[in-house]
Amino acid sequence: MTSPTVLLITPPLTQLNTPYPATAYIKGFLGGRGYAVTQADLGLELVLKLFSKAGLTRVFAEIETGSFKLSDNVRRMLRLKNSYLSTVEPVVRFLQNKDSTLAPRICHSRYLPEASRFDNVADLETAFGTMGLTDQARHLATLYLEDLGDLLKETVGPQFGFSRYAEKLGMSATTFDELHAALQTQPNLLDELLLELLDDLVARVQPDVVGFTVPFPGNLYGALRLAGRIKQTSPATYTIMGGGYPNTELRNIKEPRFFDYIDFLTLDDGEGPWLRLLEAISGQEERHAEQSAVAPKHDVLFTAQFQRTFLRNAAGEVEYINHPQPDIPHPEVGTPDYSDLPLSEYLSVIEVLNPMHRLWSDGRWNKLTVAHGCYWKRCSFCDVTLDYIGRYETAPSALLADRIEQIVAQTGQTGFHFVDEAAPPLALRDLAIELLKRRTGITWWGNIRFEKTFSPDLCRLLAASGCIAVSGGLEVASDRLLALMEKGVTIAQVARVTDGFTQAGVMVHAYLMYGFPTQTTQETVDSLEIVRQLFETGIIQSGYWHRFSMTAHSPVGKNPAKYQVAAVGPEPGPFAWNDLWHDDPTGTDHGQFGPGLAKALYNYLHGVALHEPLGSWFDFRVPKTTVSRNVVAQALQEPTKPDFAKQNLRLFWLGNAPELRLETGKKSGRALLTFYEQAEDFELKVPAALGSWLNDLLIRLSTDYDTKILLKDAARDFPAGQPFERFLESEAWLTLREKGLLLL
Repeated sequence: MTSPTVLLITPPLTQLNTPYPATAYIKGFLGGRGYAVTQADLGLELVLKLFSKAGLTRVFAEIETGSFKLSDNVRRMLRLKNSYLSTVEPVVRFLQNKDSTLAPRICHSRYLPEASRFDNVADLETAFGTMGLTDQARHLATLYLEDLGDLLKETVGPQFGFSRYAEKLGMSATTFDELHAALQTQPNLLDELLLELLDDLVARVQPDVVGFTVPFPGNLYGALRLAGRIKQTSPATYTIMGGGYPNTELRNIKEPRFFDYIDFLTLDDGEGPWLRLLEAISGQEERHAEQSAVAPKHDVLFTAQFQRTFLRNAAGEVEYINHPQPDIPHPEVGTPDYSDLPLSEYLSVIEVLNPMHRLWSDGRWNKLTVAHGCYWKRCSFCDVTLDYIGRYETAPSALLADRIEQIVAQTGQTGFHFVDEAAPPLALRDLAIELLKRRTGITWWGNIRFEKTFSPDLCRLLAASGCIAVSGGLEVASDRLLALMEKGVTIAQVARVTDGFTQAGVMVHAYLMYGFPTQTTQETVDSLEIVRQLFETGIIQSGYWHRFSMTAHSPVGKNPAKYQVAAVGPEPGPFAWNDLWHDDPTGTDHGQFGPGLAKALYNYLHGVALHEPLGSWFDFRVPKTTVSRNVVAQALQEPTKPDFAKQNLRLFWLGNAPELRLETGKKSGRALLTFYEQAEDFELKVPAALGSWLNDLLIRLSTDYDTKILLKDAARDFPAGQPFERFLESEAWLTLREKGLLLL
């Protein structure tokens, strides 16, 4: 059987700082099955081609010869053309971390030409505090690029955005008409640059199959523009599309014109559908080779056991084929393969002053999934009916650690972003222990639920394994609405979990929501008061308000009446359908709160105006909060279970094995345990028998990660002399707990 050559493309645009992982996932899986796969991030390549001296020269030339209506800001940039042409390549090299010596010039001299994005730069020191010179320079260089992005949007590339391309065409597009019309127009300059990149890539790879991942609406136009070019230049090449956008928006597609560009549209995880498609295409190639080459390959009909695949059949109608076949289990999807992506070419930018958003855009992060789907899958606003959330599967911690080590060896990068919907706490615990056992020194962050399983001890374990930040959904900070959402958490619980992470040195970002069905003005104000208290107590360091959006695949979208809202459109059409409009007759006018909530959060995030009246953030009257001003503080003061009540928990020691010395002379019968740790040394003086018992226990804990020693197991060997329960209240035990003896 002939194996087709596969090319996987990420179309513009997702992120500038790190590759979107979908193509690496599929390449790793297919490569493990013997297929020849090449991947390319044409979003990155477009940006690099555009923001070069040659690229900007073409931009300026087209503006000068065109008939664009120019703003004063664009006219200023045109006058500074030579400055932009001379600085653009050094700035890109600086953002690629290839020339850090440029930082002083960017910060302290008039090196960069400045347009409207620099209008508020006087606030830089206030916003960044004592941030280092390089980071300030990176932010200024990002503003410089955003100025150029504004220039493009006003002139030759109105669809351009640094993390999206023609996004509007893909949003709530119940019909294909507008997108199809845009694709029939002459390519603009940015399209031309993109198509030039594609032509070079196809000439080099000569693929039989080209796959496009479309995670967001802002990738759809680029994917179809590229696929259209392939149909023009290489009509025998198969085109396939999958990704987050089709998985949520195109599940009921009936639009035949879409298949002028894409031969096969797959849903949900791509591994199974791709295997079936490639097997069918391989068989098709053989049958075609045996026939006289009279007709193109597409005219030779074949039958296949396709899985979760849309196509246009011989009658010209859209057909969905999903033969019942098992999904590829999560442990068998393989290790993501980043090998042919230009990892040193990505740009580390600092777009906004939110510390969690900075993690998103600054630095090269290997993306990996701890578990497939969500272990909770009950939140009423979430697409829990879809496979990417609804099918929950885990992989053994040893296998995950193997994958991590393989990716580090391949990329040379030790930063990981775990991209789970909500990483399961017990899987994270086991992975952290495996990483510590192997001494795999990675840095990682990811999304979680603020649930009580994340005890302070588990937070400390995760931090020790390399965790630097977590994000989680507080959503609407109202216990009534959290229950209606079926979020499975309370405000008090969120406070204790975020405090545990903060005390462990892990940054906490809270996703916040307003406008949930039946939310009142009073509840919105009370939610803001809870958020204020979370920042005031220092237990969250970052947050972002999202307005509730009703989707077709969520419990609210499936049963609006249960949540006392009414769906009012749009009507399903032949193309995309997911975002739903709704009326909330029992709730407040949610839209008016957005600006005030965002302004308050921005100030709280920087420790500013934490004691201003809540009403000062809004330009209309709001009621006073009904929330006590110490709700969060009281939650943090609630007593916790004593260690003696945790007999079935596992002991884990973050430190090294101690040195034991039995004292003689007047102090005979005493033992001295000396601990040599990363930042400090410390000693414990205890009775000799207790010293020997502790020494043996800590040696076992620091050398044998595979044997689980529960607290009740340790109690069995405890030397006589005092009750074990009393020892668990002693100064020696409390010192060890403070220094890194955990109960998990």
